Amino acid sequence: MDICLIVPGPLATVSGGHTYDRRMADGLRASGHDVHVVELDGRLPDPDQAAIYAARTVWSGLPADAARLIDGLALPAFAGLPLHRVTALIHHPASLETGLPDDTVRRLRATEVEMFRDMPRFVVTSQQTAERLIQEFGPPPDRITAVIPGIDDLPRCPGSDGPDCQILSVGALIPRKGHDVLLRALSRLFDLDWQLTIAGSPERDPVHANGLSALAEQLRIARRVRFVDEATDALWMGADLFALTSYFEGYGVAIAEALRRGLPVAASSVGAVPTMVRPEAGVVCAPGDVEQFSKALRRLIFDQPLRRDMAEVAWLSGRTLPSWNEQAAHLAAILAG
Repeated sequence: MDICLIVPGPLATVSGGHTYDRRMADGLRASGHDVHVVELDGRLPDPDQAAIYAARTVWSGLPADAARLIDGLALPAFAGLPLHRVTALIHHPASLETGLPDDTVRRLRATEVEMFRDMPRFVVTSQQTAERLIQEFGPPPDRITAVIPGIDDLPRCPGSDGPDCQILSVGALIPRKGHDVLLRALSRLFDLDWQLTIAGSPERDPVHANGLSALAEQLRIARRVRFVDEATDALWMGADLFALTSYFEGYGVAIAEALRRGLPVAASSVGAVPTMVRPEAGVVCAPGDVEQFSKALRRLIFDQPLRRDMAEVAWLSGRTLPSWNEQAAHLAAILAG
């Protein structure tokens, strides 16, 4: 099967949605499909003229018999085109991205409601996203299929075995990931021994990324906080606790990876997180609730035996998650249908 996957470029960017797109493309190729990835130029998801022009140029050059899969963050650039043969890949609706101006959110939402009404088929990355799509954007349930992200067979994290609790957070430095909540929650725990590493690219929102560094200074915790561009194996292996205080997630790829590696988790109750993180494997708090997160983190940082018990449950939970090859085969069957 010939498949054209259209994504906001560059696909090499390390983020949940790009990881999903990239790994699905790899999995489809490994199973014998011809996958052509098109990285769309211009500003997205709120498309500027460059993105709209790129979308129309790409559309006019697509092979007639290819399956067409468009990432939802690129989809608004295709508004007004006849998309009757397209499968929309929705990590989360673009209008739900945190940090966008109100007029941009209204414009994107109107665009998505109109486009989703006529879209013939959707693939979403969690059942929770499917339910939100139906409730807020109106597509019929029979057009939507959930294909959750896969996971690699990763080694178990042994932890730092040091005096400080090493906390790892993985996610692009954008408002939606809620790193500000994590910083504020940890700033209250001045009497405990902890170190935080935030691994995420600052390129999508440099102003916000700089603001996070300034916030750490303002909260007087900068010496305990380190910012890096990506989560290396060494960072994962030396972590004692994973934390992600997002305001919204479609699924939570980094959280799934933390479970697969056997790390206890502190995360927001968004997307698929409440179903992924069992109470015995971590804590789930309301998004944006600094006080609740601070109390939960205090317990986890202070109680090392509790973290060990949670790590064991997390490891066992992570073993039940599907592989990327399994999920790529699921996606191929949908595209062929």
